[in-house]
Amino acid sequence: MIQDTYQKIGKNSAAIHAGGGVYAVSLNTSDAGWENIADSRVNWEAQPQNIRDKKIVPYGVNNNLPVMIRNIMDDNNLAPGILEREIGLLYGEGPQLYKVNYEGGQVVKEFVYDEEIWTWLKSWDYLRFIQMAMTEYKYLKGFFVRRYRNRGARIGLKASIAKMEVIPATDCRLEWPENNSRRLEDVKNIFTGDFENNCQKTGITAHPVHNRLAPYQYPVSMSYHNTYSFARSFYSVPSYYGTLKWIMRSSDIPDIIKYLTENGISLAFHIHSPAGYWEQKEMKLREIYPEISEAELAKKMEELKDQLFETITRVLAGKKNAGKFIETVDFYDGEMVQSWKIEPIDQKIKDFIEAQLKISEKADSATTSGLGLHPSLSNIVVNGQLSSGSQMLYALKLYLASDVSIPQEVIFEPINQAIEANFPKKNIKVGFYHMVVMKEENVNPEQRVVNTK
Repeated sequence: MIQDTYQKIGKNSAAIHAGGGVYAVSLNTSDAGWENIADSRVNWEAQPQNIRDKKIVPYGVNNNLPVMIRNIMDDNNLAPGILEREIGLLYGEGPQLYKVNYEGGQVVKEFVYDEEIWTWLKSWDYLRFIQMAMTEYKYLKGFFVRRYRNRGARIGLKASIAKMEVIPATDCRLEWPENNSRRLEDVKNIFTGDFENNCQKTGITAHPVHNRLAPYQYPVSMSYHNTYSFARSFYSVPSYYGTLKWIMRSSDIPDIIKYLTENGISLAFHIHSPAGYWEQKEMKLREIYPEISEAELAKKMEELKDQLFETITRVLAGKKNAGKFIETVDFYDGEMVQSWKIEPIDQKIKDFIEAQLKISEKADSATTSGLGLHPSLSNIVVNGQLSSGSQMLYALKLYLASDVSIPQEVIFEPINQAIEANFPKKNIKVGFYHMVVMKEENVNPEQRVVNTK
């Protein structure tokens, strides 16, 4: 018979080929480690992990959460776009300097221009820093920063933070506290290296944790900036963490339908082969090879069956075989007619596809809800309709009022700490500037955007 084969379709789906066709698909297979990625019972921070004689705090199941999330997002058609939209909404008109004032019992941001601070920001790639910090934060709810002190401090010149850079989470891990306190505040070092590949080629480099009270203590230091996740001692987990299973399921549906179109994922034909046909083949082989052993005969019979069923499979399987047919010859064995029969099996394709589409709709709904952005702002079609302008306007106002302040504080925390250290008397911070969005009827006609030829 034809050798059984196993073919993976998606992250959690597979098809099994056996005999003359494809007869099954499993939606429960998974790679090692993936089955626990969104399992709240898994506490990867319970014990340190040793890598190249360093005790580190594991980052997720198998110490690989950033890579797992990256791979999940790469396969999904919806989640990355929503996160990109969130990043765009958060960015607004871009970073600006401001002071906090108090007027009439109200907290007011006064956006200002300061030549000295802007010169310092432009001396290193601060826009790249902000873009990476936003992306890392939105995907992982935290990010790692490396700071560099100016070289002049070594020869007695005024010390300052010269530049900073975001290091991808795939390349960073926290050191396990020496006192086993399981507290982020007690972490003394942050390690960098190619942790995706167990640091085989890069090795591990240790950086002391940045001391905000003594910002110039180390020539190079690192820090981890995050929003606290409930009952997590060290790393944060993204708000959509519990939605990852739905995101993976959503990613599987297109692969399943594609595979169905090209090959079918269930038994399509029932082939009846007459016993007399194979008996005659066996007799012929005995005539041709009179000295053949039973084992050799069985092997040759299997080869004949493989060749025949491979031919039938090529004819019956695949979307390119339109107008397919197969020829068989009936014969008498002296008592009864020996004939081949190929009977199509009702696969209920329509029911199957409808069921998959319903699962897809549920998965998409769970994905958008888990990512926390209103469908009006996500450009998601709800019940076959796009959101109205007023829905988008109020959703945007709600987003700016409730979902901007905390991410902004975390993302700009390292920059504002450096400004505080380098320019202690200025009392200036960096933050995102957002224009006030008004209804179209409240905008003066001369201020509206008009089409020009």
